[in-house]
Amino acid sequence: MSGTLDTQELVGALKAAAEPTRLRILLLLAAGELNVKDLTQILGQSQPRISRHLKLLAEAGLIERFREGSWVYFHVSDRTEGGRLVRRLLDTVDPRDPIILRDGERADSQKREREATAQDYFRAHAADWDRIRALYVSENAVDAAIVKAFDGAPFNFLVDLGTGTGRMLELFADRYTRGLGLDVNQSMLAYARSRLKTAGLAAAEVRHGDIYDLALPDRVADAVVMHQVLHYLSEPALAIREAARILAPGGRLLVVDFAPHEIEDLRARHAHERLGFEDRQVVSWLKDAGLSGVEVQSLAPDATDARQALTVSLWRASKPDVAVQPASKSQKLERIAP
Repeated sequence: MSGTLDTQELVGALKAAAEPTRLRILLLLAAGELNVKDLTQILGQSQPRISRHLKLLAEAGLIERFREGSWVYFHVSDRTEGGRLVRRLLDTVDPRDPIILRDGERADSQKREREATAQDYFRAHAADWDRIRALYVSENAVDAAIVKAFDGAPFNFLVDLGTGTGRMLELFADRYTRGLGLDVNQSMLAYARSRLKTAGLAAAEVRHGDIYDLALPDRVADAVVMHQVLHYLSEPALAIREAARILAPGGRLLVVDFAPHEIEDLRARHAHERLGFEDRQVVSWLKDAGLSGVEVQSLAPDATDARQALTVSLWRASKPDVAVQPASKSQKLERIAP
């Protein structure tokens, strides 16, 4: 990434944004991802007209699209200089403009409907999550270990992969200038948006994201969290490599998941692809992704609580300030003490 636009790119980006409806669309997409149907309802314009505007904005590199099932969603790009230019331009728009206010009210109405659907989804699954949480050390202990693992200077940009309810964005709310949570589940995202809004966390946002192909440029994140995500993945090593790609030099990655276990019910009933991870395996993935300074911590279950059977592990690594060669597959790997 050059960090700049040439003259032709800059003129094209400004021309794409310099139309009233397209500017309104950009303002809406900067606040959250929407599909064509959403935008037609908010703006009161026809689908062909909205689709045409979206096409021009995408061609100028200001927005990106992604497909989820039969729906196509759009958001302001984080991967392009045009997208970053848009965010700076939008900061100069008067939020008290009557048209902008009306668009925001209609968008909020749509979000409230989705939040209601998300609440139903979470009520239906709450019992399952409560049963899983009872299997390991208390969440307070896990949260304390996570916060300690990321002690030090504040972050400019924190990314939470597989954000779920947005819990990690809440936990680190006083540590980052901007927080971004990514997930593939729209019900999760709607619920997370509701929680973050209720908590007043204006610096945090969540959006749809493919953990194997993040819509973010290289070396942009000061910190990346993967909390209870790996055990759902068929290719966790690829996800770790992608997380390492977006880390800035000196940035840190924290992976939180289960140590190996034999509770097959989690695979059969709760879609867990993996029944925990050996330290040696995760450390190998981190080093293969070009990360260093790996540290491991294990939180064992409470021996006095008969329900607890799972050990929670935390693996932390850093992106070197200078490029390093990935670890050799044949290189002996010593276990790192907690």
